[in-house]
Amino acid sequence: MNILETVKEGVKNAIENLYSEKIEAGSVILNPTRKEFDGDYTLVVFPYTKIGKKSPPQIAEEIGNYLQTNVSEISGFNVVKGFLNFSFSDEFWKGFLSQNVDNQSFGKGEPTGKKVMVEFASPNTNKPLHLGHIRNILLGWSSSKILKAAGNEVVNVQIINDRGIAICKSMLAWKKFGEGGTPENTGKKGDHFVGKFYVEFESKFKAEYTAWQQSEEGIEHFLSHKKGEQTEEEYFKKYKQSYFNNQSQLGKAAKEMLLKWEAGDEETVALWKKMNGWVYDGFEVTYDSLGVDFDKLYYESNTYLLGKEMIEKGLNDKVFFKKEDGSVWIDLTDAKMDEKIVLRSDGTSVYITQDIGTANLRYQDFGVEKMVYVVADEQDYHFKVLFETLKRLGEPYATDLHHLSYGMVDLPTGKMKSREGTVVDADDLIAEVIEEVRKNSVERGEIEELSPEERNEIYRRIGLAALKFFIIKVGPKKRMIFDPKESVDLQGQTGPYVQNAYVRIQSILRKAATQEIDLAIGDNYVKIEAQEKELLTSLFTYPSLIQLAAKDLDPSSIANFCYNLAKDFHKFYHDHSILKAESEEAMAFRIQLSKMVATVLASAMDLLGIEMPERM
Repeated sequence: MNILETVKEGVKNAIENLYSEKIEAGSVILNPTRKEFDGDYTLVVFPYTKIGKKSPPQIAEEIGNYLQTNVSEISGFNVVKGFLNFSFSDEFWKGFLSQNVDNQSFGKGEPTGKKVMVEFASPNTNKPLHLGHIRNILLGWSSSKILKAAGNEVVNVQIINDRGIAICKSMLAWKKFGEGGTPENTGKKGDHFVGKFYVEFESKFKAEYTAWQQSEEGIEHFLSHKKGEQTEEEYFKKYKQSYFNNQSQLGKAAKEMLLKWEAGDEETVALWKKMNGWVYDGFEVTYDSLGVDFDKLYYESNTYLLGKEMIEKGLNDKVFFKKEDGSVWIDLTDAKMDEKIVLRSDGTSVYITQDIGTANLRYQDFGVEKMVYVVADEQDYHFKVLFETLKRLGEPYATDLHHLSYGMVDLPTGKMKSREGTVVDADDLIAEVIEEVRKNSVERGEIEELSPEERNEIYRRIGLAALKFFIIKVGPKKRMIFDPKESVDLQGQTGPYVQNAYVRIQSILRKAATQEIDLAIGDNYVKIEAQEKELLTSLFTYPSLIQLAAKDLDPSSIANFCYNLAKDFHKFYHDHSILKAESEEAMAFRIQLSKMVATVLASAMDLLGIEMPERM
């Protein structure tokens, strides 16, 4: 039984002994005491006012006295209105530190026996990974690491959108304008190379559309179809997709290519495989840069026909219904959603059909009990419909499906647009942040004596920490602005700021290693200072924080923990001498405390996919 469970049991016994009422120990809620108050943990006593039939402060006083008398680890308490703040003894905290200082697995949960799938990244093969993908990837990777740290077995997957009209646009543009170029003979990264042709297609289509608007046919079309006082600009903006489908020569060629692909045309399929291969090679470089990998890749070209058998079974089980045109629907109005089509009248699938089939395939592949989909908030409604549909189909995994919804990422200069080529490529952004780190480091001149290879590795670790931390520290649901310069600020709420605390501790430990210090005498340290207690309390909360972050699927809570722990250590370091402490006992205790802070910082930052440097 850990100390919090002991206290909860003590509260349960206090209620029974003081007020002759029984409660469950599991119902007792304890929270870390807020920094502006004295204490380590806080019990809110308002739930017990009816039982105790006294004022909240009186009940808090009585429970506090009972706990101090009967729970040996509690050394004192204070009451603030209906809040009971209690403190653990110095002996408890010294024991906690000595037991865990060398525990590299501190915070990790016991195996749950539960298998969880996390789907993230899931790019299209017509363009390179960009800033929006980075947020998706970092949230997915961090969530998978947190779920694993909480004791789950985790499977990482992605579904690559490798088919459809957008892919054919890139293919067609390469055929028309590529002049036999390849990533190899142009020196361009594969996904950047192919993405350039997607942008070029859109540019050529835009020129074609503009020319048509100004032609006699276009002017006549506008005059005969406009509504009321509608301007040419208003009309043609709305008509763009219809023009692509009905009049555009480029649109016609792209659609013909898609039909050839679906028919298995040998030449078209060969081109599709070649260009997708270029893109996959490029993606792999980016994933490797970010330190991310997957257990299995799914491809939409293989999954787009899935789900039809499940729709048929659902029809027989009255989960779905057919309309007069033969299309199949599900009625979700009783769940405050609409009727949703799951199969077209011609028997072809829609996106939700594929997603139903893919979820079932993953269950067959891995037997997962929980599925987490990391997808932007634009798809909130889609996933509500998908999850409700799978529940009604009675799928065994349908009770534990989660959409990790996140907001878009903008730059200080504004939004990005793929079709216009204004998207910030992931690789370019990574390089930009690392370059910011390099420039700052050169100005400080602190690692000049290291070899170029060692310096570059430090720049890489700090740059990626800056990028990852800045994005992950924002709650997933919030839209955010990523500022490369702000992300590398050593004084801000940034990854490098946290890394700096770790590096500072490594310097202390290196110096301590040159002295003959008996760290065991730290157990004889007489009185733990307030700032030392703050650090210990933060370390103590780490295991429960991992469990909560896994439950909420919110890596930002881990990032904020890292920042607060680093900030508390920086303040402690400024206010208290460590290697020149007032006594050998104090020095030994503070070295051990610093060491455990470093271990937990490294562990928690690893959950964000961030590596720690030894020097900065």
